[in-house]
Amino acid sequence: MNATQPIGIFDSGLGGLTVTRAIRNHLPEERIIYYGDTARVPYGAKSRDTIIAFTRDALQFFAHHDVKCVVIACNTASALALDAVREEVDVPLLGVIEPGAQAAVAATRVRKVGVIGTTATIASDVYAHAIRRLDEHITVYSQPCPLFVPLVEEGWIEREATRLIVEEYLQPLRTARVDTLVLGCTHYPLLAGVLQAYMGPEVTLVDSAQTCAVQLDALLTQHGLRASGGTGEETFFVTDMAARFSELGARFLGRRLQAIKVVGHE
Repeated sequence: MNATQPIGIFDSGLGGLTVTRAIRNHLPEERIIYYGDTARVPYGAKSRDTIIAFTRDALQFFAHHDVKCVVIACNTASALALDAVREEVDVPLLGVIEPGAQAAVAATRVRKVGVIGTTATIASDVYAHAIRRLDEHITVYSQPCPLFVPLVEEGWIEREATRLIVEEYLQPLRTARVDTLVLGCTHYPLLAGVLQAYMGPEVTLVDSAQTCAVQLDALLTQHGLRASGGTGEETFFVTDMAARFSELGARFLGRRLQAIKVVGHE
């Protein structure tokens, strides 16, 4: 491995573009290869064995593209597959769970943390375990929010229906008086405004994409792999629906996407 090789970023679809955005802002000289498994999205309701198999496919893809590390930007894959595949590859792997847990522990004042995510992520209880490993006195309140992903992808950010669904899902967390809310899915930062409005200004929203970018910087530096004087080239690979990925991806990335290619499962 050397510093000129690209970073691989893997997600089940579009959501990992919020992580890509944070990494690009933090590490502007790094080359990035993004792999979105849009043919098999969503991962959130699938079994652990299936998600592990899909993650192995992504890692095989990255092996063919000679990356120097892989960021598993998908919360569901980070929760259910990261530990299972970590020893199967020769490059460093970084997920989004641990950075999010660390940020939540640092942010909470009353030691009450809420976590929202897909059905699979919440069922795994991985955020709660990660947070309690860091501080066993924190109480974690977890809530699956499966409708948030389709609402974001439909662009229904400001709709009244979205506000009502947010209230339905988050009411137990507000009743519990959490002071920190982990956005345990990469789609959820796009709902930050409506989530913050419902939870109140005293609640800190934790977007693990930002902390993940900081940890990636530290990881690359530790291994002597941080790019210097690089071009910041980006290539996006998807397994289906390139046109839709391009259309919606700009919303997640904050700019137009370039060089989108469709590939099969390798």
